[in-house]
Amino acid sequence: MNRYFGQVALVTGASRGIGLAIAKRILSEGGKVVITARKPEALELAILELGGPEFALAVIGSADDPDHQDETVRRAIETFGRIDVLVNNCGINPHYGRLLDVDYSEAKKIFDVNVMATISWTKKVADAWLGKHGGAVVNVASLAGIKPETGIGMYGVSKAALLQVTRQLAVELGPKIRVNAVAPAVVKTKFAEKLFEGKETELSKRYAVGRLGEPEDVAAAVAFLGSPDAAWITGQILTLDGGVTLTGGF
Repeated sequence: MNRYFGQVALVTGASRGIGLAIAKRILSEGGKVVITARKPEALELAILELGGPEFALAVIGSADDPDHQDETVRRAIETFGRIDVLVNNCGINPHYGRLLDVDYSEAKKIFDVNVMATISWTKKVADAWLGKHGGAVVNVASLAGIKPETGIGMYGVSKAALLQVTRQLAVELGPKIRVNAVAPAVVKTKFAEKLFEGKETELSKRYAVGRLGEPEDVAAAVAFLGSPDAAWITGQILTLDGGVTLTGGF
């Protein structure tokens, strides 16, 4: 399958986990990728996994830093000549606990990265390439933005906002740019380990497919939404939950 032949995808927060899996999937379908993350060592390892600079470009920085966003978009176009797909994958959750116990600085940082940075990245890529040439944006949200989950309330609130951002941008940026989102349940990553550590077997019984998600599950869905196969899909939220919402669990 070469759905991404000749195309370039920018994936934020892609040094590991879901973001890296998305980058690998797009490469496997003939594309090239630009990845971002904060830690240089992790990015270096990711580039090696992706086959080196011929196929992938890494740009170090914080997702909510406008200068980093500008540099990434500029270098992407200088290196590969285009940006066809933007995957807003980067997300944070510095607070694990009750929503009412979140302090202002934590809440602001969560919104800055999970919501406002997504809007900013989309504007910069649209202004630089997508607005004229067309393409797709895929936002990585969460089932926590649809269904409340104990311990990650503020994160869930930010992801609920991201789902509405997705719908709003789909209306504002069409017909040239399609904007969709995925909303995964628990995926086995370092980021989500507090949700399943020590209880994976018990938790998996709540899922109709009998297991938690893997990064590759999300990558496959994102690759579809960013590809020409989804040319008539925009403003939609694809729930990736292994059937857990059918039983009322999470």
